[in-house]
Amino acid sequence: MSLHENAVNSTAIHNLSDALEHGLNISSSNAEILIAILIFIIIGSVGWVLYAVISKYINRWAARTATTLVAEIASTFKIVMMTLIGILVIQFSIAPLSFLEPYQNVLQSLFLIIQIILAAYATTRIANVFVDKFADMTIQRGGKNNKHSTFILKKLITGAIFVIAFLLIINLFDFPGAWETTFASVGISAIVIGFALQSTLSDLFSALYIYLDRPFEIGDFIFVGEYSGTVKNIGIISTRLQLLQGEELVISNKELTSTYVRNFRKLQKRRIVFNIAVAYDTPNEKLRKIPWLIAEIIKNVEGASPQFVSFNEFGEYSLKFFVSYFVNAPDYGSYLAVQQQINLAIREAFEQEGIEMAYLKNVTFIKR
Repeated sequence: MSLHENAVNSTAIHNLSDALEHGLNISSSNAEILIAILIFIIIGSVGWVLYAVISKYINRWAARTATTLVAEIASTFKIVMMTLIGILVIQFSIAPLSFLEPYQNVLQSLFLIIQIILAAYATTRIANVFVDKFADMTIQRGGKNNKHSTFILKKLITGAIFVIAFLLIINLFDFPGAWETTFASVGISAIVIGFALQSTLSDLFSALYIYLDRPFEIGDFIFVGEYSGTVKNIGIISTRLQLLQGEELVISNKELTSTYVRNFRKLQKRRIVFNIAVAYDTPNEKLRKIPWLIAEIIKNVEGASPQFVSFNEFGEYSLKFFVSYFVNAPDYGSYLAVQQQINLAIREAFEQEGIEMAYLKNVTFIKR
């Protein structure tokens, strides 16, 4: 508002105050309070009608689209609009009060700061709505819900927006030495916090990396070093795995992002390799029959398909056969069930064919 407009408004308010003072035979202070009440009622009524009309169209728009994204944006817009109307009502209502004139500059600055903070709040609300929408889209594409990682991203966005709002306030009011003091304080604080929370911040950024890159998600079966288990929770500092033995493993996010992680989420079939050893005195005709025998056993087990079966090694105490096959299921339980059927079938077939499996024999040599 320009100086000329301020002067015109002040003159109009002063004339209205004089008219009320003489017409109602009241003091100038009471006349100013009465004007403030009238302004509050008029602007508040106009604002309420405007809010009702705009809200009506917003509700229709939200009902027509019938999406969570639009509904959240509409809700945010209504909250911000109602708050802004309240701020403007108070700001214009206190303008006629002469006893507040020494504080007008301070009050105007305060209202401007509140409006900037309100704008930052609206921006963070809308940004968080889009983050939630992105998380929902990820779930629809086959991902898992990760509330903690979404929480981290939303907090980082909120912090960045309010830092920008803080710097904007400093720039608008041009406080003497504010920039130097602010940057010096931020720099010193960053150094102190960085040293004090070095490990925690490392885990925090590792959690953000897990959210953005998605090397694994909740529900995935992963191997981390010597441990293997199902991801149950991804937190800000650590991730929790339910191990096959039943216990829960808590491992820091920093360690997870700095080591090799084997993820079986996209595993469509599992390759199994093992060896079978038979006695050295097994006849050649039976040795030739063993690969075919094992391959047929694997073919007849549901969910399994053979790859290689071959006589590949003369061991120290036995003749060894290399067996490789696929389990056409990703979970570990299916593999165990298939392997058990194959082992039992091989054992039965060897007994029927009179093939002796190798075992370590004690041989005594007598020196004469």
